[in-house]
Amino acid sequence: MSNKLTWYGHATLGLETGGHRLLIDPFFSGNPAAPVSADSVSADFILITHGHGDHVGDAVSIAKLSGATVISNFEICNWLTAQGVEKTHPQHLGGGFKYPFGYLKLTLALHGSALPDGSYGGNPAGFLLTTQDGKKIYLAGDTGLFGDMKLIGEEGIELAVLPIGDNFTMGPQDALRAVKLLLPKHVVPIHYSTWGLIDQDAAAWGARVEAETGAKVHPIRPGESFEF
Repeated sequence: MSNKLTWYGHATLGLETGGHRLLIDPFFSGNPAAPVSADSVSADFILITHGHGDHVGDAVSIAKLSGATVISNFEICNWLTAQGVEKTHPQHLGGGFKYPFGYLKLTLALHGSALPDGSYGGNPAGFLLTTQDGKKIYLAGDTGLFGDMKLIGEEGIELAVLPIGDNFTMGPQDALRAVKLLLPKHVVPIHYSTWGLIDQDAAAWGARVEAETGAKVHPIRPGESFEF
């Protein structure tokens, strides 16, 4: 079974797996790196790592138009319900649930999570997805480096999607250390070069990762996809 990951710039991703369409952190409006607009995408499920505006983004409008189920922490799901989103599924750190597309578990992330209106957004998270064909995909979300990435890596990671932009998340050096803890087969870097403050050379970073680890890095451009 083929899995297809599309990067829409910043931390916004599309994932097609097992005949289902997932949209992660859908930030299109106001995203200078986005190659498409919010009204041109749809999804069966929307995953939100944390409450910041560049991750919640267009989730409300897309969920209302598509009828997608939004998966996030309990506080964000409650907030979305108050915004008129009809279908949500709340989880919390360490908890997993079996969906039609696979088994999804929330992992630790070191970051903040206030919602766009300033209300409490709960704990930030990453996602560890076990697809229907048994592949493990780690979507780190916005995070700094933490030692328990080694425990996540013990799951046997097919693909790790990691921020490398620095300033707000891990930078290139810590992201390299994360790869050494996670030991994934493939890596896709995100959350960089949206704005000048987080400019990074993903190709140069990828070359260094490949020289120092066994991972294959895929520095795809916004709008491009990686199939595995």
